[in-house]
Amino acid sequence: MSVKYLSGRSRTTELSAGQDQVPVIKARAFGEVDFILHGFSTRIGGVSEGKYASMNLAFGRGDAEENVKENFRIIGEALGVSPENMVMAKQTHSANVMRATDAHRGMGILKNRDFDEVDALVTDTRGLCLVTGHADCIPLFFVDMVRKAVGLAHSGWRGTAKDIAGATVKKMTEEFGSNPKDMIAFVGPGICRDHYEVGEDVEKEFEGRYTDLRLTHILKRMPDKNGEKKYLLNLHMANYYNMTAAGIISTNIYLTDICTCCNPGLLFSHRYTKGERGGMCAFLGIRE
Repeated sequence: MSVKYLSGRSRTTELSAGQDQVPVIKARAFGEVDFILHGFSTRIGGVSEGKYASMNLAFGRGDAEENVKENFRIIGEALGVSPENMVMAKQTHSANVMRATDAHRGMGILKNRDFDEVDALVTDTRGLCLVTGHADCIPLFFVDMVRKAVGLAHSGWRGTAKDIAGATVKKMTEEFGSNPKDMIAFVGPGICRDHYEVGEDVEKEFEGRYTDLRLTHILKRMPDKNGEKKYLLNLHMANYYNMTAAGIISTNIYLTDICTCCNPGLLFSHRYTKGERGGMCAFLGIRE
């Protein structure tokens, strides 16, 4: 299976096969962390057809609901967790973070949620798996090695500008007594800078939030188009800087080397398909 990397740093991420050869993307940094399960789905191994083929995990985009639920069952088997023990965020590009508990099992997948506008989840509940949906936006994984708590966030440009990474770290500190210095973090698969063109309105959201040096790593000025300023936005680096600002040690932060837009045969990309697509999910949970 061919995978294109951002810059060849293949040490950070691996594509492995779960049960029944369903591919799952995993962070090598979590390979020795035995109390968690984690992964990022691909578009391969499910039952959906057409533009949703085949592992579509997005409800509400036109695919049959029974297909999506079956896909969750399949990817759950590959990861070692059932949909009954998952809870899926209700994403609105906010910076809102919620603590998930036993009461939330199955919500967003098998039953209705009792919450709204939540783009990040945290938990220390054993056997509960956090889920966020993606198709270019960045999944952020947080693991507290001491308190054995986890956090998972969905971070598009709005969530990144609002610092959902810092909000997730703060929530884990408040709920579990976590120390950011005890955390390992992974900035997962999403659209790379080379394919993420934005306008001046987005650029202004990032101005003033970072030092000039860091801003040059996050935004690259392009030639104006029809008199409009255009930029290439690096969400991975922006989230990396947000994590360091939240107190996570830089050497404990790992960045993906897989881009959604570079790999249309492997991953769904909203930009590549102009919105005609299914969706993938990030998973992070604490083992029983």
